[in-house]
Parts: sequence; C-alpha cells; structure tokens
Amino acid sequence: MNNYSEQGYKSGFISIIGRPNVGKSTFLNKVIGQKIAIMSDKPQTTRNKVQGVLSANDSQMIFIDTPGIHKPKHKLGDFMMKVATNTLREVDVILFMVNAVEGIGKGDEFIMEKLQDVKTPVFLVVNKIDEVHPDELLPLIEKYKAKMKFEEIVPISALQGNNIDTLLSAIKERLPEGPQYYPADQVTDHPERFIISELIREKALHLTREEVPHSIAVMIDSIKKREDKDIINVMATIIVERSSQKGIIIGKQGSMLKEIGQRARTDIELLLGSKVFLELWVKVQKDWRNKATVLRDYGFRDDEY
Repeated sequence: MNNYSEQGYKSGFISIIGRPNVGKSTFLNKVIGQKIAIMSDKPQTTRNKVQGVLSANDSQMIFIDTPGIHKPKHKLGDFMMKVATNTLREVDVILFMVNAVEGIGKGDEFIMEKLQDVKTPVFLVVNKIDEVHPDELLPLIEKYKAKMKFEEIVPISALQGNNIDTLLSAIKERLPEGPQYYPADQVTDHPERFIISELIREKALHLTREEVPHSIAVMIDSIKKREDKDIINVMATIIVERSSQKGIIIGKQGSMLKEIGQRARTDIELLLGSKVFLELWVKVQKDWRNKATVLRDYGFRDDEY
C-alpha cells in the first residue's frame, strides 16, 4: 500500500441508497470510469460490500452498498433493516438518490423516515435531470426539502455525467483526513475476488486439516492482467491467529504454501479462463476472529457473528 499518510489526504465511505431503478449503478459506473459489479436491488444480508473505489492524489472515496432499506415483512427483514440502519451511522456521507422523473414515492418517504435519526450528512441526489424540463426540477426539490433537511442537494444526470464533478467535490469536503484504504489501482470488489479468496482458503483448510482450524482468512491484495502476456497476476495474504499456525501454513522450506498455491491456482485458472500467476503471503493477526472491525475487513457476514 502506498504511503498516503501525509497531512491533507482525505478518505472515507459513502453509502448510496435509494429505490430500485433510480440510477445507482449507472452513477457508480460513471464515477469509476468503467463498468463494475452489477448491483442487485434485493436486500442484502452481508456486511458492507465495497462497490467502487475512486482514488485521487489527495483522496479516496469508497462507495458502498447497504442492505436495502425497505418496510420489513418478516423477522429477517427486521434484521436486515437493523444492519442497514447501523451501516448508515458508520459511513461518512450518505447519498440519497431519487428519480427526477418519478417524483416522490412511498419508498422514498420510507427511506426519509429512517434517515431522520441518522447524524451522518445526507445528500439529496436528484438523478435523471436530463429527462425532465428544468422548470419541473425546483418544485420537486422543494417537496423533498419539506420532508427533511439535507446537507447538500445536487441534481445530476448519471447517464450524461452532468454535475458529477460538483457532487464529488461536495463529498470530498465532508470526508475526514484518513489513510488510503485500498490500492490506487483497485476500482471495485469484483465477485471474483471473493471466490478466489475462498478457493485459496479451501485449499489451506483441506491441506492442514485439523492443525489450523477456522482461524484462516484470505485477503486478495491485487488482481492484475499483465500487459504483455495473457497472464493474470493474483497476490493474496493468508491470515492466521498465531505464529505456530503461520509455520504450519508455510511448511518445511515453504512446501505447504507452495502446495496450497498450486492447487488454488488450478481452480482460479478455471474460474478466470486464463493463465494465473499466484503469489501468496502469510500474516499473523492475533485474535482476529474476536475483533469486529477486522471481521468486517475480512468479509465475514454480520449475521454469522
């Protein structure tokens, strides 16, 4: 990871919420500059999932998806609502995205009810302004302002890119000084990253059997395609809780780590449909399974702990 600890570097997490089809994924694709993982409108039961990372010389914005805010119909729905609400308290900025064409719907009103108690700055982002007459925009914004107070109100067209830079500047102003959380070349958490980490973890658990129980986590450090060859470089770190476990994973003269890598590489090549160069490291993170923040970093679901 590059050293971005100098004073003035800003970083933070931005949650994008809104009804289905308001343009959340279109917005992310435009901001990141390429098509990234397609977002589902179905409520998520997992922890915060990084959808897009926007890195600059002086800042890093991490856009995340949250479990959908919806009216619960069962106990699972109640649980997901709690996860979503808690997540909104943990981010630095909330983007409440609405559709300029459709006006205020019941889903929008329900979300605003839930946002009333959140102290995180909430931006009203009115999307699809390219599809309405400018005269229609101000009355719509006034209706939203009558419902709740917003830190910022930014009309945009995610499709055409109108006002995106204005929105990003407003977000950056609200972010605290902080570290670079992700490598500058990482733009998203592709689904493949999770699958690759699970394939490596599976081989490590299988080969070490009972010696190293479920105290293994795998972090994918980078996935890069070589420019000159049809080879994908995958760098990953296997996390264990104790030094003795690290020794077991590495094995005599690195034999165990080599075997884990060879077996995992075969599966990863099938997954990616390409030759893979896999590089593995082993790191000790004491008692990581009992640390909530570390668990989230390693991708473990809130409903498992």
